[in-house]
Amino acid sequence: MTETTTQSTDAVQPSAAQERASGWRTIRRVIPYLWPADALWARQRVVLALIALVLAKVVAVGTPFFYKAAVDALAGDGAAWMLAIGAVGLTVAYGVARLMEIGFQELRNVLFTRVGQRALRQLALETFGHIHRLSLRYHITRKTGGLSRIIERGVKGVEFLLRFLLFSIFPLILQLLMIAGIFFLLFDVWYLVAVVVTISLYVWFTFRITEWRVRQRRIMNQQDTDANQKAIDSLLNFETVKYFNAEAMEARRYDGAMAKYEEAAVSTNYSLAFLNFGQALIITTGLVTVMILAAIGVQRGDLTVGDFVLVNSYMIQITMPLNFLGTVYREIRQALVDMAEMFDLLDQPPDVRDAPGAQPLAVAKGEVVFDRVEFGYDPARPILRGIDLHIKGGETVAIVGPSGSGKSTIGRLLFRFYDVTGGAIRIDGQDIRDVTQSSLHAAIGVVPQDTVLFNDSIAYNIAYGREGATRAEIEAAARAARIHDFVTTLPEGYDTAVGERGLKLSGGEKQRVGIARTLLKNPPILLLDEATSALDTQTEQSIQESLRAMGQGRTVLTIAHRLSTVVDADRIIVLDQGEIVEHGTHEALLAQGGRYAQMWARQRAEEA
Repeated sequence: MTETTTQSTDAVQPSAAQERASGWRTIRRVIPYLWPADALWARQRVVLALIALVLAKVVAVGTPFFYKAAVDALAGDGAAWMLAIGAVGLTVAYGVARLMEIGFQELRNVLFTRVGQRALRQLALETFGHIHRLSLRYHITRKTGGLSRIIERGVKGVEFLLRFLLFSIFPLILQLLMIAGIFFLLFDVWYLVAVVVTISLYVWFTFRITEWRVRQRRIMNQQDTDANQKAIDSLLNFETVKYFNAEAMEARRYDGAMAKYEEAAVSTNYSLAFLNFGQALIITTGLVTVMILAAIGVQRGDLTVGDFVLVNSYMIQITMPLNFLGTVYREIRQALVDMAEMFDLLDQPPDVRDAPGAQPLAVAKGEVVFDRVEFGYDPARPILRGIDLHIKGGETVAIVGPSGSGKSTIGRLLFRFYDVTGGAIRIDGQDIRDVTQSSLHAAIGVVPQDTVLFNDSIAYNIAYGREGATRAEIEAAARAARIHDFVTTLPEGYDTAVGERGLKLSGGEKQRVGIARTLLKNPPILLLDEATSALDTQTEQSIQESLRAMGQGRTVLTIAHRLSTVVDADRIIVLDQGEIVEHGTHEALLAQGGRYAQMWARQRAEEA
């Protein structure tokens, strides 16, 4: 079973060439954050950090010479200047050099920290903003848990790449080249051969095995995302889980996802053990080979004991960064995989965009016109079929009809969650596709069927209607929505936390907060999308009074399921299978004895 699963997963994985192309693409996407064109100070810090890095490596490579000199001085084999300075003086010089190396490294970190944090902040903001720009079509199909994990891993990957690609791979290459040059110039060509062969084998083995492990890591990430999504989805639907006594079933689903993650994680850790042992074998063989050459040189009298110590010091300098190379390369490859997922998200194009040169919407009367509007979520399944509707400024128009007739779709098209596939929607003569989305959204206030609140205070949720609103304005909106008296009875008043999604408030209280929020926004056009259909009859009647008061002086489009809520509308539009089949006042439609009259009679019978 395990082999079958792995093979089927690998079959859809990209090839090595595609992996490399994706990696380079991701690196190119990161470079502007590391070298920003609009921030000279950031580029200056990067240059200074690189200078500090080079100085740290020069000091690091030069430090073993003081160690060698001190050993030769103690053995009596040193030159005259070594003996003059003395072993103690050379040891002090060695300590000072080590301290300088660490000092330059920390200076490098200090210089680069602000650049790295700025890059993370910009990328996180760009991702956050892009997600909000994506259309409703994307957000309906997205998985919140998986999406949050992709963003979290991607931002961490950028932080790692910005720091280690510049300050680990580059200095490692520089240090290895300097040590190889010293071996060639001061010792024998065979030392250089041994070092080059060791490094080449180590790098080849590390890269080859890591490429294999990256594919396993991707599988593990997929299982991790799936398990996290199942957990969050279950917690978001906590009440539903309780209603259907499904705790055990949810636990089994989550455990099933975690079992797949466990399998992938075990395989990943096994491959890590193989990689670590192989790296240790190669580097230890190289170290022993070079030290044997040095020991033979000392026995022959060609080298001093200090030279033996010098060779050992340089081999340790090679060994440590090479071990680090294995870790860094693995992490860089993992980071590239994580970042590629995030950049794929950033590359997801919004379905709805502002047209080039779009101007702000200018609302004078609030007249709304649907001109032969056609739309379908799927081209093969049209929802609206040539809707013609003219709503005068200040008029209240209700749209009713059976489920699936396209009522809510009309509201979504007006708010431009989607673009029409045929015809046009105009506000005061302006096609909403030709104006900015921001100005369009500012002009329309929406009270949905289920008002979702932020996990913050009542005051915050009402103030969400208009940024910068004063407490007096918040309370005035609450009074208009007839929730002020309720809020004042709470121990913490307007500072009372409403809980996640407003669960600490009743349905009616949440709707009133939503109404207050929309009143504070003060839009000229109002969209009521089945605003009371989820409430009981008594609460609905109370909320309807607030909604009628809110509609005074505004153009109101009401989408309703309960016909009793729209009897006072100036006009009622009856929609069926995406077409307007009747329109008129409540009394006129009842007198026609058509579709509306049948719906009215059926609902009255159900309520009796």
